[in-house]
Amino acid sequence: MGARMEPMGEFIEAEIYAQLARIGKALASPVRLRLLDLLEKGESDVDGLVHASGINLKNTSAQLQQLRSANLVATRRQGNRVFYRLAGPEVSRLLGSMQYCAELRLADLRLAVGELLGSADELRPVTADELRAHMDDPHTMIIDVRSEADYANGHVPGAISLPAAELREKIDSIPRDVEVIAYCQGPYCVLSPDLVRLLRRHEIPARPLQGGITQWQREGGPLHSDSGTEYSDSGTE
Repeated sequence: MGARMEPMGEFIEAEIYAQLARIGKALASPVRLRLLDLLEKGESDVDGLVHASGINLKNTSAQLQQLRSANLVATRRQGNRVFYRLAGPEVSRLLGSMQYCAELRLADLRLAVGELLGSADELRPVTADELRAHMDDPHTMIIDVRSEADYANGHVPGAISLPAAELREKIDSIPRDVEVIAYCQGPYCVLSPDLVRLLRRHEIPARPLQGGITQWQREGGPLHSDSGTEYSDSGTE
């Protein structure tokens, strides 16, 4: 005979599941997920998150407090300003696992991602492992299409900075005998897929990095900064 099912309230593990549910509850909001995605880039104050997200100040502050109460974000104070950041690299990996599972199980999400980024069969994105294999290849050019400030804070080793608008202006100067691997910030960033299509129209072989620099970090890829330091793990200071 099977074990008798006990009411949830009688489980001695009830408190464990209640604590686990705190994380699920904190993630059960499109606004909070958007803010966590933005914090993948690095720490920001509330005003910066309001500007980047388009979410009003009151709602942004309230949602950040929810994330903080679940210990998914941490803070530091500088004068009168409070800066938020992911509480640790495990938060980034959790987001990555959730996104992977959701895209695998939810057809509506796959459709929405396809409408935003285009067909994966068309783009043929480069995985983090493939990028590692091509980093020392003289016939590969790695291009960071984010802002110069984002590039300075941390970029894939060997990548050159060509922000999206600048790349469009300098496209004729890109060699035709290399394959370009372009990346932007995260898995739902449209910059690199759009620029890959532009490069291909100019007969330059190009592919985007799957999941952007966020996925690169989640898989342990190192970053170089303009200060000369090398580091890994998203969500750390």
